[in-house]
Amino acid sequence: MPKYQRVSDEKFGIRTRIRGLPVPLQGNIERADVKECSIGADVPVYFIDNQRFFGREGVYGYPDDDERFIFFSRALLSMLPALDWQPDVVHCNEWHTAIIPNWLKTIYAEHPSAGSMATVFTVHNLAYQGIFGHRVLEIAGIGSFGFVYADQGGEGQAVGLLGRGLQFADAISTVSEQYAREIQTPEFGHGMHEVLRQRRDRLSGILNGLDYDELDPAQDVHIAERFDASTLDRRPLNKTALQAEAGLPIDANAPLIGMITRLTDQKGLDILSQALDGLLAQPLQMVILGTGDQRYHELLSAAVKRHPNLAVFLTFSTPLAQKIYAGSDLFLMPSRLEPCGLGQLIAMRYGSVPIVRSTGGLADTVLDYDPSSGEGSGFVFQRYASMDLFAAVIRAIENYKQRDAWRRLMEYDMRLDFSWTVSAQKYVDVYHRAMSWRRQETSTPDAMPQPA
Repeated sequence: MPKYQRVSDEKFGIRTRIRGLPVPLQGNIERADVKECSIGADVPVYFIDNQRFFGREGVYGYPDDDERFIFFSRALLSMLPALDWQPDVVHCNEWHTAIIPNWLKTIYAEHPSAGSMATVFTVHNLAYQGIFGHRVLEIAGIGSFGFVYADQGGEGQAVGLLGRGLQFADAISTVSEQYAREIQTPEFGHGMHEVLRQRRDRLSGILNGLDYDELDPAQDVHIAERFDASTLDRRPLNKTALQAEAGLPIDANAPLIGMITRLTDQKGLDILSQALDGLLAQPLQMVILGTGDQRYHELLSAAVKRHPNLAVFLTFSTPLAQKIYAGSDLFLMPSRLEPCGLGQLIAMRYGSVPIVRSTGGLADTVLDYDPSSGEGSGFVFQRYASMDLFAAVIRAIENYKQRDAWRRLMEYDMRLDFSWTVSAQKYVDVYHRAMSWRRQETSTPDAMPQPA
């Protein structure tokens, strides 16, 4: 990863492995130090250290981000022979490293250390594509290879780096099976749906997982009372503590809805704002934690003055977030788009039953509850509309009154397995397929993607 300014050498025991690594960039040589630390006993983490590009307060969002991340990607490939290490697979994430699959099949195609390396490219959110002027191709040293058809922008004046990863990677993944289907449609494809359709045999949807050692209500240091699925009688103390911290009336019987989110339309704040007064007229309480668009800051601040059963924290705080997961009865995620979503997974781990819109990872992880059979894990609505959100919440709070059935639902959710164990094995399978496809392509050059 880049050696960002905020990453402390002292805190993580980071040491220099290579000094002054030469990195080709725009026909010149830029230097990088390669640093290293370990996760656990045997997982090395390498850092590309260059003060001009990464010695900044922020992570990204700078005018020269194209040059910064092309430099990072080129330094990665330059680092490998210096370490005398050739990985089987280079796994690239988002537009920031999408140029690497392109390079390996163009300017590095005959390179002895790169010829057999397979690439996997993961899209976390297709909306963020790394759109830059076509000079980015010159920075990357591939101007002579032309544009791929997924490049965007009027008269060829813009290049989407993410499109290069989609076009050239041996395998593509995204963060849920449903999102993998959605991004092949014009509605969610952001102009990339055609290339994704054409490469759908290389596309997989794999859910993100949770670190169950870190996210464990039986060990959480932030919550008032620790508990697990077999000791749910302890959990109400967390609800009482959350109500007190949020300034809400202490009421064990009022269903308490938690929401931890960015305050944006993508997260459903537009339809929530339309339904909010009607929801807060019901016998329920709500705690919202997050930041985002100023108009929603103002809307929620005004709503707090009208509704004593609403608490809003316009910030982000990990301790408070954990208290909301552990103390809320229900967890609301009315997202318009949610490639994977972790909030619903953490909520279920902590016994807070999710209310979600059926999209992306929410559709893959939350099964609509049927009180007649007792099957399901939460409350799901399909249409992106305020009335459908309202109806799902009402259905949830009506079921909340059936306390024995509700406890069984909580226990069921808490015992679901959304750890990395299953997802990690799926990634291993993708790696093997990518390596197989790479071997086929190197033995049959005409099978390789060609620039258009």
